[in-house]
Amino acid sequence: MGKSLIIVESPAKVKTIKNFVGSQYKIMGSMGHVRDLPKDKLGIAIDRNFEPVYQTIPEKRPILKELKEAAKNADAVYLASDPDREGEAIAWHVAQALRLKDPKRIEFNEITRTAITRALQHPRPIDMNRVNAQQARRILDRLVGYKLSPLLWKKVRKGLSAGRVQSVAVRLICEREREIQAFVPVEYWSITAILSPQPPLDREEQGEVSPFKARLVQIGPHKLDTETFRIENEQQATAIVERLRPCRFIVVDVKEQEKRRFAPPPFTTSTLQQEAAKQLRFSNRKTMQIAQELYEGLDIGAEGTVGLITYMRTDSVRVAEEAQQEARDFIAARYGAEFLPPQPPQYKSKKGAQEAHEAIRPTSVARTPDDLKPYLNADQFRLYQLIWRRFVASQMKPAVLDTVTVDIAAQPAISLEGLGLRVQGSDNPLHLPLAQGESQTEAQPSSSAVCLFRASGQSVKFAGFLAVYEESEDEDAAEEEDEEAMLPPLKRDDILRLLDLLPRQHFTQPPPRYTEATLVKALEENGIGRPSTYAQIISTIQEREYVRLENRRFVPTELGFLVTDKLVQHFADIMDTGFTARMEEELDEIEEGQREWTEALRDFWEPFQADLLRASVEMEKVAPQETDKVCPNCGRPMVVRFSKRGSFIGCSGYPECRTILRVTKDGEAIVTNGDKAERELTDTPCPQCGKPMVVRESKRGKFLGCSTFPRCRGILPLNGEPPRGDTGQGQSPVTSDQSPLASDQSPTDRTCPQCGSPLVMREGKFGKFWGCSAYPKCKTIVKMEGEEAKAPAPLAKCPMPGCPGDIIPKRYRKGQKVGVFYSCNQYPTCTFALWDKPTGEACAQCGYPIVSRKEKSGATTVTCSNKECGAFVESGATSDGGD
Repeated sequence: MGKSLIIVESPAKVKTIKNFVGSQYKIMGSMGHVRDLPKDKLGIAIDRNFEPVYQTIPEKRPILKELKEAAKNADAVYLASDPDREGEAIAWHVAQALRLKDPKRIEFNEITRTAITRALQHPRPIDMNRVNAQQARRILDRLVGYKLSPLLWKKVRKGLSAGRVQSVAVRLICEREREIQAFVPVEYWSITAILSPQPPLDREEQGEVSPFKARLVQIGPHKLDTETFRIENEQQATAIVERLRPCRFIVVDVKEQEKRRFAPPPFTTSTLQQEAAKQLRFSNRKTMQIAQELYEGLDIGAEGTVGLITYMRTDSVRVAEEAQQEARDFIAARYGAEFLPPQPPQYKSKKGAQEAHEAIRPTSVARTPDDLKPYLNADQFRLYQLIWRRFVASQMKPAVLDTVTVDIAAQPAISLEGLGLRVQGSDNPLHLPLAQGESQTEAQPSSSAVCLFRASGQSVKFAGFLAVYEESEDEDAAEEEDEEAMLPPLKRDDILRLLDLLPRQHFTQPPPRYTEATLVKALEENGIGRPSTYAQIISTIQEREYVRLENRRFVPTELGFLVTDKLVQHFADIMDTGFTARMEEELDEIEEGQREWTEALRDFWEPFQADLLRASVEMEKVAPQETDKVCPNCGRPMVVRFSKRGSFIGCSGYPECRTILRVTKDGEAIVTNGDKAERELTDTPCPQCGKPMVVRESKRGKFLGCSTFPRCRGILPLNGEPPRGDTGQGQSPVTSDQSPLASDQSPTDRTCPQCGSPLVMREGKFGKFWGCSAYPKCKTIVKMEGEEAKAPAPLAKCPMPGCPGDIIPKRYRKGQKVGVFYSCNQYPTCTFALWDKPTGEACAQCGYPIVSRKEKSGATTVTCSNKECGAFVESGATSDGGD
């Protein structure tokens, strides 16, 4: 009897599942999707009922070849990709690519022995409704992205992108920012009384009385708030304080009640991202990356490699019965039977949730965070601890709180004359109108009013779930002053001693900017995207430079405002949150078999195509915006332009004048690319045309360039001597390593045997050589010999199956751009390549090289080079606390 083949996505899963199945199974990984739409064209035959044209992903061809060989000799093929739409689509694509006649689809919510065994016992066919829902989403996003983006290139600038979901997310951020910009703060004042009970007559020790705070909440019949009735300024506050000091403070009401506080449900993808952002300061991408590691399995000593949490892409709060029973047994043993509710709690998922899934929970509650701490890195431990505590708490009794609210009246009523207090909308500042429903006989005289103060406090009577976990408040949630204060024993008609009255100034606050946590919450509440897409949405809008993070809050860029306004004006449907949410509901209907996927695409495409045609004519092209600055070289006005790197100020006389201004934070303009006459002329002749060289500057430093550029593109590195006219003070000469072409043209002490120009080191298809620096005028080549001709040292082993090669550095040139990449030395037999430099270590999960990557923030991140694995190793500190 032959072996059965189980195909999963990642090498980490392969390693974990091998621990749970016998030798009759062979486990292999597809490394994610093996087929996709082409990158260089739309890839959708709209006229053939939206037929997608899938292509094999080039780098997956060696993997597919191995899978085909294994499938030929297998008794059965089990497709075990993730239990969601994307996983179903991966299984279908693998089956299509391998031409499997009878593929068996299995799924499991956790990677444990029990779950894997149960899944193998209950295989099923591929669910084409799920596949079609994923195809519909992919095609929708492709249609929007590939049709809208070229329009933005034409009307705004090249390099922009639009997306069905990402553009709506940017709109939320832009609209919030405009609310903030339009907000006018309103001043108001609060008054807090410091009070204490009167001590007994036979006790004179003042240290034994317990002072507490009470806040002024009502003047006469009207409650204080920031909109209709408030203390407007310091004069009013000071006058009220002076008139209150002689008053007696008497307790008029005491309300004591017992409140129950219920535990939050176990995590979904959305709530996990929100809570990890608030408690752990993790970005959404980092949260999902670490959760993936915990799900796919880690080595925990004697147990070997095992999955520690259930599947982390879910919007359900359902918990399996066996998991609930295990949690109840654990709680009873660890905390006591009094913490167990009579029945396991049942939580209700939001509308449209995939109830076939479970909430995110530990695969075994018996694996406590402290037990696993020696086997997890710091971030894995913190996230596992958060998930474990939330799940355990969700299965415990509610907390019981004793709350006390005390109302205190200042008597007698104070005079209102001269205060200027008024209910908003009233013309008479000296009198308070009657409260709604209040008769003239019940009202206080208009010239005076009783002031009511309120103190509140609470104490924990029974901790319940709070013994394990307490949910974090939103960072921008309004703080309730003294909510947790302990109040002394008080009863009605008690006379209190006034210790002090404290007026305090406040201003109403604008709505807060979105954090990663609150943006995810807003996306979920508006039905925009799905839990598995939130992290990618937030990453994309930052990478496109539509928004940026400032103090961990999203701020739209000028480009973000511009693109959003254009899209809202011409594509109102796509940019509407309700429309986007309805599209998500239609995808759910497709998955449930209630709607035909091509019909949903057609209903979307027809109005979208009409909007697209209209916008191509009516959308105005963004004209350069004039500034008050004048070009220092030609005197013409400077204008704001956009490029791939963002906005900049350039001469309106472009291309005749190429002057660019860089503006500092203080508003000072600096010429960074002026006219040739402004450049620093040197005595060095151009090696290509003989004309004088000038000092130029790029992001790699200063270098010598031909003064006739762009007619002649000759360049040389600066030598050790300061350029002519430089005193050498504060100016460090630029070495060859700082030259824009230093990685491609290293200078030597040799001269060209034909023309006498310096020779430079170059590298071609056949290795390194010496070439004349006057190329292309002189094309002399001198063969290298000895040590200098040796191949570069290998940096890592090639991870492709069966390849014996090493990863080595290589150089490339694209136009005037040159640089380094890292590829297998067995090319063209093996085409594996990386942009990021290998560190020399291999990923413990998948065997791919670990690479060091420089992020835009300036931080250095060390991660696995395998995108499907993406194991996070470490990161330098960043200003926003992200990964």
